[in-house]
Amino acid sequence: MAIVVVGAVFVDIKGFPDGKYDPAGRNAGRVVTVHGGVGRNVAEDIANVELRPKFVSMVDDTASGADVLHKLQNHKVNTDYVLTRPDGMGLWLAVFDNTGDLAGSISKRPDLDPLVDLLDAKGDEIFRDADSIVLEVDMDKEIIKRILKYAEKYKVKTFGVVSNMAIASQRRDFLQSIDCFVCNVLEAGILFVDDFTQMEPEELCEELYGRIVKARIPSMVVTLGSRGAVYASADGERGCYPSESVPVRDTSGAGDAFCAGVSVGLTYGKSLREAVRIGTHLAASVIMVPENTCPRFLPNELGLDVEVDG
Repeated sequence: MAIVVVGAVFVDIKGFPDGKYDPAGRNAGRVVTVHGGVGRNVAEDIANVELRPKFVSMVDDTASGADVLHKLQNHKVNTDYVLTRPDGMGLWLAVFDNTGDLAGSISKRPDLDPLVDLLDAKGDEIFRDADSIVLEVDMDKEIIKRILKYAEKYKVKTFGVVSNMAIASQRRDFLQSIDCFVCNVLEAGILFVDDFTQMEPEELCEELYGRIVKARIPSMVVTLGSRGAVYASADGERGCYPSESVPVRDTSGAGDAFCAGVSVGLTYGKSLREAVRIGTHLAASVIMVPENTCPRFLPNELGLDVEVDG
């Protein structure tokens, strides 16, 4: 039994200025390369809560790809269903300002089409004993269709996360089959073709509830950065949750950790509010460190009654 995560692997190239960031000038600073990708980050975050997720993805046939696999395996992520293909990983070039917030980025997406054949050949093996599924909803439609087919077949809860909302907004019908969709306030605006950035959390919470009921989306959680998060489900559960006040070093990966926490909570019996609490704590732990993923936690530290494998 395990949570199955389906998504992409990226290599993140991140630049940090030594002083105040000038978007029109030259900025001295440091450049680091770390493993990234929404799916990869979520898988490692779940593993760092001492759970043992299965990861369905691709890496390329280079030393970098081998390094990604090695690190995931060290964190006890099951990589049996990670394919190795030429140009199998994406690249994300990002620049952060002096406060740790993202100032600009460019990404090169990988071609995940080979996952279609993998799911056709081994889908039953992958999903039969899944505790839940976390998937990137902006993957190729054929990949998502297959995942949702297996989720329905085996009565497995699914949780959605996004790396490119411009693509994901074209798959609104899929969100009706996903138990909970997690995104940030800008992404929610793209999804619903509106601007929610000036709304107070309480106002947005009620707005979100009305939107998901009309769109037949079972539940959503929307993160608001330092203002916390709002959540709503079609059965009426909704509310606001505050952020944790911590020093910010690097905000990248915080949303992925938040999704991992929400998914873990909902998988193992927590209410939507309790799951948002776990997601908030994992996200706060990420922004204090240079890595894209959270540090190690035991499940009981997060209020989870889950047996930890050796």
